[in-house]
Amino acid sequence: MLDSIPYLVEPMVVSDLGQVMAIERASFSLSWSERAYRYEIVENEHSTMLVVRTAPRLLGRPAAWLQRLGWGNPGTQKSGPVLGYAGFWLLVDDAHVATIAVDPDHRGRGLGALLLASLIERAADLGARRATLEVRVSNETAQGLYRKYGFQIVERRRRYYSDNNEDAYLMATPSFESPDFQETLRRNTAALARRLSQPPPPPA
Repeated sequence: MLDSIPYLVEPMVVSDLGQVMAIERASFSLSWSERAYRYEIVENEHSTMLVVRTAPRLLGRPAAWLQRLGWGNPGTQKSGPVLGYAGFWLLVDDAHVATIAVDPDHRGRGLGALLLASLIERAADLGARRATLEVRVSNETAQGLYRKYGFQIVERRRRYYSDNNEDAYLMATPSFESPDFQETLRRNTAALARRLSQPPPPPA
């Protein structure tokens, strides 16, 4: 369903890190370092890190595909800047979402949902049975996105964030194989494809 959108999701590479760090600093009060991202890309065999950007244009039209994660030649045909990124760690058969962020100038367009759906797809391909994550209790916008994709609160972690001692919710999906989750994912993917099918607005 996501084969005709004007965006490209592909593995993060070291040359993306300058742009990734700009989004990181604009998005989080507790930010990762560039060294941490480099470790995730180069050394951590349990880590999958992705970026989203506008897709290359072919014959004046958006490329008619979402580059599958790990298929093709990552790092080639980059037509635009990094608009957002996300990553997870595969812990036995759990995919733990470690980070997800979208450039402030490109929020509200569905790119966070695209990244989350892409993480779930890639995690399932790698053998994960469910996804988990932590989110600030005050971040209702993110919680709404996660609930839409089947995540539910399973635990409250007290004073989890060291910058302000805010609590976190641990959220988890049901089994990826459950019929209800599969239907939720199918429905959301169809709606997301419709939302993203129009070319992105030109840069300001």
